[in-house]
Amino acid sequence: MAVLSKIRNRSGLLLLAIGFALLAFVVQDVFTKGFKSVSTDVGSVNGKDISFDEFKIKVANTEKNAQNQGQNMTSMQASNQVWNQEVQVALLNAEFEKLGIRVGEKHIIEAFKSDPNIGQNPMFLNAAGKFDLNKFKDYFKQVPNGIQMLKDQEKNAELRAKYDIYSSLIKGGMYATQTEGKFKYEAESNKVSFDFVMVPFSSIKDSDVKVTDEEITAYIKTKEKKFKSEESRELDYVLIAEKPSAADEAEIKKNVDALLLPSVRYNKETGKNDTIQGFKYATDIADFVNANSDIPFDSSYVSKQDLPADVAEQLFNLPTGEIYGPYMRSGYYCISKALGRQAGAKVKSSHILISWVGAERAQPKEKRTKEQAKAKAEGILAQAVANPGMFQMLAMTSSEDPSVQQNGGDMGFISRDTGFAKGYKDFVFSNPVGKIGLAETEFGYHIINVTDKQDAVKLATIAQKIEPSEATNDKIYTQATKFEMDAADKDFAALVKEAKLTANPAVRVKAIDENFGSMSNQRQIVKWAFEDDTKIGSVKRFEIVNVGHVIAKLKSIAPKGLMSVEEARPQVEPILKNKKKAAKIEAKMKGASLAAIAASNKVAPMNAVDLTVESPNVPGAGFEPKVVGMAFTSKAGVVSKPIQGNSGVFVIATKVVTKAPAIKKYDDYTAKVKQQAVGNSGRFMQALKDDADIEDNRANFY
Repeated sequence: MAVLSKIRNRSGLLLLAIGFALLAFVVQDVFTKGFKSVSTDVGSVNGKDISFDEFKIKVANTEKNAQNQGQNMTSMQASNQVWNQEVQVALLNAEFEKLGIRVGEKHIIEAFKSDPNIGQNPMFLNAAGKFDLNKFKDYFKQVPNGIQMLKDQEKNAELRAKYDIYSSLIKGGMYATQTEGKFKYEAESNKVSFDFVMVPFSSIKDSDVKVTDEEITAYIKTKEKKFKSEESRELDYVLIAEKPSAADEAEIKKNVDALLLPSVRYNKETGKNDTIQGFKYATDIADFVNANSDIPFDSSYVSKQDLPADVAEQLFNLPTGEIYGPYMRSGYYCISKALGRQAGAKVKSSHILISWVGAERAQPKEKRTKEQAKAKAEGILAQAVANPGMFQMLAMTSSEDPSVQQNGGDMGFISRDTGFAKGYKDFVFSNPVGKIGLAETEFGYHIINVTDKQDAVKLATIAQKIEPSEATNDKIYTQATKFEMDAADKDFAALVKEAKLTANPAVRVKAIDENFGSMSNQRQIVKWAFEDDTKIGSVKRFEIVNVGHVIAKLKSIAPKGLMSVEEARPQVEPILKNKKKAAKIEAKMKGASLAAIAASNKVAPMNAVDLTVESPNVPGAGFEPKVVGMAFTSKAGVVSKPIQGNSGVFVIATKVVTKAPAIKKYDDYTAKVKQQAVGNSGRFMQALKDDADIEDNRANFY
């Protein structure tokens, strides 16, 4: 008690001492890591900041909406979606402000109408089936946070309305001249025929042509815009998988085998040992399976095609009461007992749907009543019965079920518990194969053709997953931690080879990447690669649930700017190799005639007939606009100099150029050019992004 009294009396001094200790810790951390200002904004677009607090709310809402729709979405995927939206909105708003685009209530109402979720929602339609703004507003007055939700909806509608005006302005600015129309006409109509010799790039092995790092660097410097890159990290890595050993497999197989025999278990209630029958003679099969299997008992009937291919024959023909196994299935040891067979359990059919206005999900090709729909269906039924071979064609031309129009109405196999309309199922399960008839459902009238039936079997299957034991996992953990320590000061590739592990190509990641190589949702590895303390040569082990251990080593850092050589090589190396191959091929393409050139290169002369600038596809070579262009401008009968194309090196001799006859007006072709320009107008968003100063700080928060 005396000690406690002294502590109480000196509690102020104690708190002061703790405060100094904490301060010292913070100060030490500052001096060791340096002063670092972390932005509270998630990023900026042309100097306009995007608040993280608002951003994270939108990300959370996006995740929630995805979950409500039954979609799996990670925080990073939601972040990417919201970020793209925020960037686009910021860029568009700046454009709207610059151009002075304003909208009024009429524009906003039209934006509401054009949104199918609002403009076609029965809740917001009046008696005439038109969008009713008052009904729309009244709805939000009755729901929690409705006023704010309405403001958000109006804000979104205003943005859509401004976007429509902006998009219309861009499209309206697209024009084409008569000169462009004339060029389009000539590009489509002027024709050229020529003979040629082509030596493909593939005639020289890739291994015979080397491209240096310096050559790649020089190339990307000539096209800096194309090879811009964010800051990135390159990592070597190895995966030490958590896999069951041979002993683990043997143990699981032993456990499954034991279920075939009777076993003795102590009964607490009676104080005696009870004999439990094996799988074959168990009285309550469902209970036995659920007590001993990692996969619950399934009472449904399955057709032969739904059984594992390698054991389908044995399982499908297993006599009732008999057992097959153990056998392997998708990482499980299994034993199966046949519980019975059901004839015609699965039925395959085709149908033609004729609906009427007001039917469920109706998409009638013409307005018709139920009586008119029945009359039309009976007419098609008569045709189908008279000529069953025409059923597929009738389905493609007459059916109003868009999901099966292209496959002749085929509905595939269904069982009695498949979620189909009752009238449809009643017909197909009560009629034999080959029967064509009519059935009514809430969707319309169905002309149905029963095309196949299959028997099905019911199986009770005990499946035990083959997993690594605790001892195996301990061994794998020891191996992974040892590799992590050794990799800190040893050559990574040599260490992988020494440990007899699978070598993987290095992975390059950017700050906001979520995936790591082929492994999805590995944000932890990417974040570590970008930490201040992670230097080239740093090594860390990451434990991935149900997968194993990833040991990663930072190999290189590429700052923001031009791509690194390693990053650009896959794009640039083939281009530079083809240039070098072209030089080698050109040196051998000598001769006074095409025949001589072809003979010296061991290829055959070829010819191209009536090619155009608009469609420059050279026979045996593909898309070769440069070659066709040269043919148009070359003198007839003269052997050209070597031309480097897309697929190889060409030498050509133009035979004839056929000019299209002159026409008075090129209006149709001018319209084509304009339509093409309007079609490309949607690329303005990417142009705005390319020209913008966008700073992405999300890596500091996610």
